Amino acid sequence: MRAGDELAPLEIPITRTLIVAGAIASRDYQDVHHDTELAHQKGSPDIFMNILTTNGLVGRYITDHFGPTAVLRKVAIRLGAPNYPGDTMVLTGSVEEVDGDTATVRVVGANGIGKHVTGTVTVTVPVGEPSVIASAEGQA
Repeated sequence: MRAGDELAPLEIPITRTLIVAGAIASRDYQDVHHDTELAHQKGSPDIFMNILTTNGLVGRYITDHFGPTAVLRKVAIRLGAPNYPGDTMVLTGSVEEVDGDTATVRVVGANGIGKHVTGTVTVTVPVGEPSVIASAEGQA
């Protein structure tokens, strides 16, 4: 883990099921996350993903890269372009800073209309614990 390291991109298909399931799982029952007609009435072309689902996907992206022992210390994200059904969000990341076993990773999630999410994640990977990437490289 070094400053400047790039994380492999992760493509996430944005489906109606993902949007609605994420809203239900996070107890966000706002109609714009599950009811197309009411979303239209409020000026949206369709239902859209809530921030808690996005936050969970960002966390998954980081732990998929750094492995099951990684601990998310801080997630600071900002939403931009909505995630609508039928699109794909591509998460990318780069390590900005490393201090011992803790790294700050800049994350961007882009879809067909722009940047859906931007932010940073602070993650600790216990010293001596191989990351998923290092484990995969060792098997090649």
